[in-house]
Amino acid sequence: MQAIFEMAMNRLKSFLGFIMIILLWYGAREIFAIPSYILPGPMDVVNALVEMARSGQLFDSAVASLFRVTWGFYLAVATAVPLGLAMGRIWKVRQVLNPVIQFLRPISPLAWIPMALMWFGIGDKPAIFLIYLSAFFPMVVFTVSGVAGIKGTFLRVAENFGLKGWQLYTKVILPAALPEIIVGLRITLGTAWLVIVAAEMIAVKSGLGYLIIDARNSLRMDKVVAGMLIIGVIGLVLDHLIRLLERLPWVEWSRMRR
Repeated sequence: MQAIFEMAMNRLKSFLGFIMIILLWYGAREIFAIPSYILPGPMDVVNALVEMARSGQLFDSAVASLFRVTWGFYLAVATAVPLGLAMGRIWKVRQVLNPVIQFLRPISPLAWIPMALMWFGIGDKPAIFLIYLSAFFPMVVFTVSGVAGIKGTFLRVAENFGLKGWQLYTKVILPAALPEIIVGLRITLGTAWLVIVAAEMIAVKSGLGYLIIDARNSLRMDKVVAGMLIIGVIGLVLDHLIRLLERLPWVEWSRMRR
């Protein structure tokens, strides 16, 4: 019974910050008499959420954004992790590619929007391309860092046991670098979710970003705030799902052995 009570209290504490924000939000509107077209109230936003949910607009927009993020993020991970493993292990590869990676990495993915529109036109492809760029370069850096942090003793022991090439990567290097790679996944997924919203305001005509810009053009600030809340909720869920990977047994083992 005590354990259940403590769990309930911990859950309640997790929501205290949100409750305080809602109270401050409601109080500011009442005290300063802020009109709804400048800052809608909590109930205005709830009503907007119900309206968009009933019409299917909310579901369709969320699915469109998640579709683009999923493709761009998975493509980035599928290419960045192998490249990072090679750069972290092979000095010549790192010597050639690292300057290029470090040159391109600071360029904001949003700066590529004109080129993406020229290359891919309007639709899913430019948004997926921007997501790919936002996740690829940080993921390479995190993977290289994970490989560089592996103790040389582990590699020498593995080589003494005859592990070379593909076996060395799959049985030693990748498992040992997993903690750093998962941190990279968490950070790059958050970045990808930020970028997709901005990209959808310019490059496509669907998704949560487009929903917000369309609501702004219609002077529906309640829908704007509702879209922002949904973006935050989905981002929170995605972050929680990535954090579950940190609890996997082999990840915990790899972290302790580093």
